[in-house]
Amino acid sequence: MLFTVAYEMLGSAADAEDVLQETWLRWVEVDLDQVRDRRAYLVRITTRQSLNRLRALTRRKEAYVGPWLPEPVLTAPDVADDVELAESLSMALMLVLETLSPTERAVFVLREVFDVGYDEIAAAVDKSPAAVRQIAHRARRHVDARRPRTTVSASQTRAALESFRRALETGDLQGLLDVLAPDVVLVSDGGGVKQAARRPIIGADKVARFIVGGSGRATGTVTNDATLVNGNPALVLRLDGEMDGVLALRVENARITGLYYVRNPEKLTRVESETSLTLR
Repeated sequence: MLFTVAYEMLGSAADAEDVLQETWLRWVEVDLDQVRDRRAYLVRITTRQSLNRLRALTRRKEAYVGPWLPEPVLTAPDVADDVELAESLSMALMLVLETLSPTERAVFVLREVFDVGYDEIAAAVDKSPAAVRQIAHRARRHVDARRPRTTVSASQTRAALESFRRALETGDLQGLLDVLAPDVVLVSDGGGVKQAARRPIIGADKVARFIVGGSGRATGTVTNDATLVNGNPALVLRLDGEMDGVLALRVENARITGLYYVRNPEKLTRVESETSLTLR
């Protein structure tokens, strides 16, 4: 739970793990006889450490080259089955959370995702319970205006993913157009290290041609493995066996409405290590 709190606030698994280390160092010095609710106390420490780090990350993101995407994290099937948790971890919602202030983001994550009480949140963010209620209402309204609301069945998601994979493997432009929604958006994150589009690509025709063109320029053998990332379907793409990126999909009404391609090597370390263990 504490990792998820930190990750949803920061969008970085590496930074979330650092926050947990900092939380542990503070926790071991606590006199437990003075703590009435250990869970609430740990959430408070984690939230405060995440807020400190989030403010520093905001300055770093301002100098980031190209679009910024969250660091992908592999998720188990039971996470995908939990619709609310899967949505809260999705690339689409994580990008919406990026538009909130640090305090708004903390309040939203604690209240909407983990149903933490207003008094507990107030203690974590150093605000009054009344102020926290107002912040929560404002953050919820902001997020609700921007996040998709369509519920998709598992069978529709699997069908869209398989159709996309077939079209990707064969370079079938029409096959891609058939599975992409007319207003699909592709966001790619190379971090200035790997080649990526500097701006989001919008529209089925532009996205399909970008994908087919990129596949055609590959200088080796491209393979893909289906997985779950951030509670949603995704592909781990490899070039001659080496990880090239993680492509997460957003499916609505049986069509793909969002593609999030993370190529920045710094953001692939966790997925690479976990998929390598699976393949052994």
